[in-house]
Amino acid sequence: MSRTNLRAYLWILAMITVAGLSGCGLSPNPEAASRPGNQAVSGAAKSPEVALACPGRIEGRSEAIEVGAAADGVLKAVYVKEGQTVKRGSLLAEIDCADLNAGLQAAEAEAESARQVRARLLRGSRDEEREMAAQRTAAARSVLERTALQLDRMQALYAKDEISRSALDDARRDQSVAEANLREATRHEQLVNAPPLPEEVVKADSDIAAAENRIRVIREKLTKCAVAAPIDGTILRVLRKKGESFSTLTPQPLFTIADLSVRRVRAEVDERDVLNVRVGQKVLVFPQANRNQFFEGIVTRTASTMGRKKILTGDPAEKADHDVLEAMIDFQPNAPQLPVGMRVVVQFLR
Repeated sequence: MSRTNLRAYLWILAMITVAGLSGCGLSPNPEAASRPGNQAVSGAAKSPEVALACPGRIEGRSEAIEVGAAADGVLKAVYVKEGQTVKRGSLLAEIDCADLNAGLQAAEAEAESARQVRARLLRGSRDEEREMAAQRTAAARSVLERTALQLDRMQALYAKDEISRSALDDARRDQSVAEANLREATRHEQLVNAPPLPEEVVKADSDIAAAENRIRVIREKLTKCAVAAPIDGTILRVLRKKGESFSTLTPQPLFTIADLSVRRVRAEVDERDVLNVRVGQKVLVFPQANRNQFFEGIVTRTASTMGRKKILTGDPAEKADHDVLEAMIDFQPNAPQLPVGMRVVVQFLR
């Protein structure tokens, strides 16, 4: 059907509604006309004047959102089913990331090891090591004192010619060795009791920061393995099952979700009829599947820019190269919850 024929068909449909025929506005069944949300047109005097008619589609409060994952892998679990209502942030599915979990454990172990190395560095040597160093220094000092006394005695005996020169030299050598041992023990004790070098502390801090940064990176990657609901809404489709793979190189949605707390209509107004549409304008919405029933609504918003046609009738002759203006229509409170995606005909009243 060409664009001109489609407009003529919709105009004829509007005229049938105005005339009160049973094709659109007036149901031949009186009970059907009295159902909530079902308005019957009783006569020409009460029939509103139709400004234009255009196609539309039923939506929820939000458009359908395609939800995917941010990590490659195999679906480990799917926690929701179609039609289930979820809250924002609810866990929908998980990607199997066993390698990341193993890497996280290794990084946490490295970080703990680096923290313990720093604590050991700041604490210094053990108390036992300090005590041993002090005892070694005391022993070396005692040996030095003994060799000093021995040297004094040997010098006195040598002065009386009671010992040989070699015996005196041996006493002097023993004292020199004792002095060297005392210096060595003293330096060792100072080293044991000395605080860590600043560069050693900086290196320990750097090792800890690097390990913690690896943990943070892995945890961020793990969060991408969890698929969470971006909004409060209802799961419309579950497009992947447990065990199926997902790739970010060729991403395919895992779920579609939309807020279905209310229903509204997205209508596409031809660019030639844009000036006949305004916010606050009353409309009649006719389901494509049931032309004997219509529902009242009101235009709540119009797009600020023109766009390409998205609602197609499936007719091969239909022209889709005309720009359209999207208009959002809210139903009256008594309207039923029509299925999302249903195609409708929208008549804008003057």
